[in-house]
Order: sequence, then C-alpha cells, then structure tokens
Amino acid sequence: MSPFEEVTIGDCRLIHGDAQAVLPTLPEASVQLIVVDPPYHRGKLTHAGEKVLWDRQWPTREAYLSWLGGLAQEWQRVLTPNGSLYCFASPQMAAWVEVTLSETFAILQRITWRKPPFSTKAEMVDKETCRRFFPASEAILFAEQYGSDSTSQDALITENASYWTACERLKGRIFGAYLKAEFARAGVTQQQIATLFPSVSGGLTGCVSNWLLGYKCPTPEQYHVIRTHLNTCNGRADYLRREYEDLRREYEDLRRPFTVSAQGPFTDVWDFATMSMTPGKHPAEKPLPLLRHIIQASSRPGDVVLDCCMGRASTLDAARECGRKGIGIEHDGRWYQASVRRLSQGVLPLQAPARPMAATQAPLMLF
Repeated sequence: MSPFEEVTIGDCRLIHGDAQAVLPTLPEASVQLIVVDPPYHRGKLTHAGEKVLWDRQWPTREAYLSWLGGLAQEWQRVLTPNGSLYCFASPQMAAWVEVTLSETFAILQRITWRKPPFSTKAEMVDKETCRRFFPASEAILFAEQYGSDSTSQDALITENASYWTACERLKGRIFGAYLKAEFARAGVTQQQIATLFPSVSGGLTGCVSNWLLGYKCPTPEQYHVIRTHLNTCNGRADYLRREYEDLRREYEDLRRPFTVSAQGPFTDVWDFATMSMTPGKHPAEKPLPLLRHIIQASSRPGDVVLDCCMGRASTLDAARECGRKGIGIEHDGRWYQASVRRLSQGVLPLQAPARPMAATQAPLMLF
C-alpha cells in the first residue's frame, strides 16, 4: 500500500505528496520523459492578490539549488537510459539551474520560450521589474542521461548503470550480433569487411567495430554492400536475409526519441502564447500546445511522462491527448484536487493513435 493519497484516472496516476518523498518510491528506469516546472525561487511575487509562498520557501539561492539537485538525482534514477528531461527555469535562475542539472544530466540545449511581450499586467506589478528590460521569455533546459548515444561512454552513470548497460547490449545484439554471426557463417573476418569501407586516406575505418559493438548501425547502402559481398564471396546467396528496415526499427526504439517537423518549432526559440487568466488557472500553468510539442517530440505513444510538480495537471492532460501515460506528483492538496477534477473530465485525443506531426497537421506554433 502506498503511504500517499493517490488516484488513477485512465492512464494517468496522480499522487498527493512531496516530490522528495514520492520520487524514491517510483521504480528505477520506469519513465521515458520528464517534464517539470519546479518553483522558480522568487520568480513570482503575487498571483491575483495572493502571495505565492511556494515560490519563496527557500531562504537562499544555495538552499533552493540544493533542493533541486536532490530532485535531479531521483529524476536520473527513474528516467530510462534513452529518456529525456525538460526542466523550466526563470531567466534569472536559468544559469544556476543549468549548472546544477549538469551534475546529473547531459544538457543538450537551453530553449528560449519567447512569450508575447507585455502579455499580462499582472507580471508588471513589481516596480523594480520596470527598472530593467521586461522579461518576455522563460528558459527550458533540455537534457538526456549521461551515457546516451550523444554523450561519452565514460561519462557519469550511477544508479541505473545496469539497466543502461543492458540496453547497450540489446542494441549490440540487434545489428552487432547478427552481423557477427553472418560474418562467421560466410567465413569472413571483420577486417575483410572493413576493407569495403576505406577511409579518406585509404586506411581502415572503425565503422565495422562500432556496428558490432552496437554503438551505431550501418546505413542502408552499407548494409547492401555487405550483403552483396557475403552473397558473392563463396557462391551462396542466403546471407543477411533480414530486411534492413526491420533491424533499424528495433534499433531506433532503443534510442532517445526526437521527432520534430517544419510544422512546429524545431529551433531553440519557441513562440507559444501564454495561458490567459481564467478561473482556476494555476499561477505557473503552461499552455497545452507547448506541452504537447515537448511530448510529441521526445516520447513515443504509450510512453510514461512524469511531472513531479504537477500543479493543475497540464502536463498529464497533454500526455493523455498524445496517447501517453502519465504520473503526476503534487504536494498542495488544493491543486491535487483540481488535477483530479480536470483529468476526470473526458478528452478527445489529438490523433488515434498519436503520431509525429505530419505535413497535413495544424502547426503547433502560435504567433
């Protein structure tokens, strides 16, 4: 039995509790995408005349970053080796947050969410804000696990090392073990195959070694060259019978998903309209189009999306619209109940099933 109050609505699990206490109860490597909008630390003063205490609960910046670093350790543990992290940050704190997260994650990019300038007068209540350039953006830190495809094999890998290693071995079996077995069956060596792909200088390249180890996969053209060579070297024609596309699809399923198109923001500057001040809105609520874009770009249908600072469950709402599962954690009872009410309402999915954005799909960018 969970010590926390929780409810499951469809494919979404909502948990009422403090993230520091709840996250350690989640299984290791059980989440494919984390989208989190933590308190910004003194980023908001008031909301509709109400003081925002949850944003000002740390006495110093160091205390706030220590709290965030503790959460990041748990994010690293529950995120799959091929998962992605998107963490929102205020312009004032983004640099500090990025350094803190880099101790646990490989930072891929700092994305700028460019909001319509002066979209709300509520953001201009502080006189000191008017003594500098008005902030019309927020930062989103996009990161992956150390040890993923685009980071060093020797980089920091901690609690989920065994799972990550298992994934690497599985990738090696998809192309590597199959190629190695076919080489042996044909009576050729790795070096003989390497001569088919000379370097610019004429020497041997390391591409074949990378294929056998599972670090990379050959291109369709390279696969065809190997198949032709094996099927002509000793009079037989039954080598590499598995189709390239089948192997590639298995391999890609183990890599970090990343799908963008010309119909949505594919640069590191995103234009999305902010949430209007409607009744029941959370003071830090993010727009659904922005969240849908993140979820569609960095997860696959059926994946699990985690938001441990759930607020009013915008992330989970976007996740279920996109055909994903969701886990949301919220310590404030009022917002937890608001999330339960929101997700209890019916929803029409964007696609059935959700797929990467196509050319005929409406653009996600809002100007």
